[in-house]
Amino acid sequence: MARILIVDDAKFMRLTLSSILVKANHEIVGEGENGQQAVELYNEHQPDIVTMDITMPVMSGLEAVKIIKQDNPEAKIIMCSAMGQQKMVVEAIEAGAKDFIIKPFDEMRVNDAINRILR
Repeated sequence: MARILIVDDAKFMRLTLSSILVKANHEIVGEGENGQQAVELYNEHQPDIVTMDITMPVMSGLEAVKIIKQDNPEAKIIMCSAMGQQKMVVEAIEAGAKDFIIKPFDEMRVNDAINRILR
């Protein structure tokens, strides 16, 4: 079981991810709508894992990953992206993200990514 922070500007995506994770016995410690909230919520909750959308208003997921990793090198972040954002996914991995999940979310793929990072 992990304590997870979900960050995505689409409420529907947060709900979808939340239901997959809760079903797998994980705890959702917070939800954010943009990268700035991701940084604030990470500092507040110190979650085991963050799922982070790439494209968001105010601050992108990419920028948020860089800021979180700068202060917390051990942070475990999984990027979530729509198809066709491979270049951004590569940038996110280079910035320190541990994995990525393609939207729409596949329950098995989400759980595999979480379990791999928890090992």
